[in-house]
Amino acid sequence: MTSETPAPPAPDSRTPDTRAKENRREEIAAYVLRQGEARIDDLVQHFGVSRMTIHRHIDQLAASGLLRKQHGGVTALPSGVYESLFRYRQTVATAEKSSLARAALRFVEPGQVVMLDDSSTSHAVAGLLPQLAPLTVITNSLASLQALTGMDEISLICLGGQFHPTYNAFIGHLCETALPALRANVLICSASAAQNGVAYIQDAQVTRTKQAMMASANRRILLLNHEKFGRSALHALAPLSTFDAVLTASTLPHAEIQALKAAGVRLHLIETDPK
Repeated sequence: MTSETPAPPAPDSRTPDTRAKENRREEIAAYVLRQGEARIDDLVQHFGVSRMTIHRHIDQLAASGLLRKQHGGVTALPSGVYESLFRYRQTVATAEKSSLARAALRFVEPGQVVMLDDSSTSHAVAGLLPQLAPLTVITNSLASLQALTGMDEISLICLGGQFHPTYNAFIGHLCETALPALRANVLICSASAAQNGVAYIQDAQVTRTKQAMMASANRRILLLNHEKFGRSALHALAPLSTFDAVLTASTLPHAEIQALKAAGVRLHLIETDPK
């Protein structure tokens, strides 16, 4: 298989000061999410910045729907909203993600075109793909692009669009309209939640991008942390039965396993390495 050598991803045009502010904002969000809530005074002390700076970051996170600002403090929103934060997602269920990523390789063959979404679970797959080179990899994830840049016999195609720091990915109209001109042998993706046999995503733009990816792939493989089952997010992505395989940990409750199989979901239960 031959493929055109893609241009390298555009350099990061953000100034060091802008990157530092975005990093701190994400660190504040991750801290609040771990704690569930935090007082402004605690955040000032923990991050060593002024109250004005903390209030500015909290205002921006609240405007993005990640946190809820309250008098004297801030809380995490009780839904799948916060899970969009890429740096936070990378810290969650790492052992299970590694196991799912290794299991996903059985659906990939050398010479294929593999599409990866912006999920942290698919990013875990990206680091393993050179084992199956040569491959062409299509993705909108900046983290996956960086992980695969310079790898022998890996041809990269970057999906354009507006870069969104929260997702560490390119999404939006340009990304969506590029996908119908491409065709992948297999898509490896994830979702924010799964309930009553349907996969859900919190953000509407991310939902549309993933749906466009699904339409551009011959096979669709969904990797889901078992704790995402029974949870909710705002936008329906697709019924679980539309995926060629749904991989999750074998620790998924038996009743959930039986219900999914009865609904025609092609469920693959993966043993997770303890850490």
